[in-house]
Amino acid sequence: MELERQTLHKNKEIGRAFSQVTLDDDYNLPDFKPDLTKVIREKGSVHFDEIHVNNGHIWFKGILEFQILYRTDLDNGKINCLKGEIPFQESLSIDETQELDPVKVEGRIEDISVSVINSRKLSIRSLVEFRAAAEKPEEEAVLTGIKEEINCEIEKEQMDILELITDKKDTLRIRKEISLSSNKPNMDEILWSSVELRGISSRLKNGEIEVTGEALIYVLYSGIEEEEHLQWFETTLPLQGSVECNTCEEDLIYRVMTELAQTNLEIQQDGDGEERNILVEMVINLSICLWKEDKLEMISDIYALDRQVMPKFRKGYFEKLLVKNDAKCRISDKIEIDNTKEDILQICINEENLAIEQTTEQEDGVLVEGILTVELVYLTSDDSMPVGSVRAFIPFSQTIEMPKAESKVKIQIDGGIDQVTTVLADNRTVDVKAVLSLNLLAFEQQERQIITEIEETELDLDLLQQSPGIVGYIVKEGDRLFGIAKENHTTTENLVEVNHLSGQFVKPGEKLLIIKTVG
Repeated sequence: MELERQTLHKNKEIGRAFSQVTLDDDYNLPDFKPDLTKVIREKGSVHFDEIHVNNGHIWFKGILEFQILYRTDLDNGKINCLKGEIPFQESLSIDETQELDPVKVEGRIEDISVSVINSRKLSIRSLVEFRAAAEKPEEEAVLTGIKEEINCEIEKEQMDILELITDKKDTLRIRKEISLSSNKPNMDEILWSSVELRGISSRLKNGEIEVTGEALIYVLYSGIEEEEHLQWFETTLPLQGSVECNTCEEDLIYRVMTELAQTNLEIQQDGDGEERNILVEMVINLSICLWKEDKLEMISDIYALDRQVMPKFRKGYFEKLLVKNDAKCRISDKIEIDNTKEDILQICINEENLAIEQTTEQEDGVLVEGILTVELVYLTSDDSMPVGSVRAFIPFSQTIEMPKAESKVKIQIDGGIDQVTTVLADNRTVDVKAVLSLNLLAFEQQERQIITEIEETELDLDLLQQSPGIVGYIVKEGDRLFGIAKENHTTTENLVEVNHLSGQFVKPGEKLLIIKTVG
């Protein structure tokens, strides 16, 4: 018996793991940096250099890069900055992972703090959460037909399925130059900078993926002249770029996740030879998944009346799209400055980070809960401490509508920041308003019995003769007409004809007369 099969491509999750690690180190100020009096602001980012998989263990190493804005002991509280890094090497365990399995590792800074040991030495301490997910490509061969003509009873089932077309990573590199406005003095040194992605969206085009949005850029810098020491500006840089993707078609289901992996701001001279331009370089990592919706008709069962036809089964799993839904979450809150901090004269820099902490399936959809972290750098009215900072954690929750499913659902949530505004209500209070994008992809998991092979043997006539020729049968919950016919050595056509049924469906409690058929 020559079988026809259709091969479907998908990713099978091997496992997930996470751990929290404290990275700490002592850091000595370089000789060219002035003494440190007080730390104003600190931040960090995690970068991976190598990731290896070996016999159930994921080994990775990289650096925690930190930046510090601080007050010096020079000239009545002059401001300076420094950068450094802490190397790390860690591992996570996921059983059954092998050397060539693709693994995604992420590092997220839960907290970072800086303690002053003395004017030339700091203690850096950071709590980092590492997460790893291992998936590997898998093919599912589904029986869809039999090439030669055979005398068999065949049951077919049609399903809506989602087949994975592409799962890959790519990078989008942005290189642009921005200029100071005419009312700003020339730059001497960038003291602090922030680059934040806003309103990022993606669109499939034939052969490529287009990414658009904007980068919100804040810069705190020292001017050339002594009386112009502390300056700042902000600007918005439109972003538009594309990456090649040979499998792209406009009607595919897609998920494109963006991450600002690297930024670099460098002072440049303008056409007059003055340092009034900044070269902005960004590397945006893209994680791209494309799926194709299709209908699959597979052979779910088979038997014959003139011989023993015995299919062998195993469990198979198929995904279908339950919903793709995008929602907006609006936040309104206040940041109160505690008594240990100086009054706010003017806000210079906003920095925000979105973290989705938990998703919960509910009757009316998916409840998404998370934290929006807002960090401000501001000018103060205190000449001895001209710059201050404050950090606030604003919780949010949003329900995204999702229809009910008959079986298990796999949920993927991506979040982004569309807009954040901070307005000074008074010198101790800041009003915060934010708009967040929450994008839901929900896949329903369909479990089916898949025929792996079919064995044929001669019919056992003695056993067949021992069973009654005519029986009465009461339909039970979960019965299907094909299964009843197979069990009683007849055909569905005979059952429909003898019992004057209107179709192939029967209800629990329905009475059937079954007449055995010999092929």
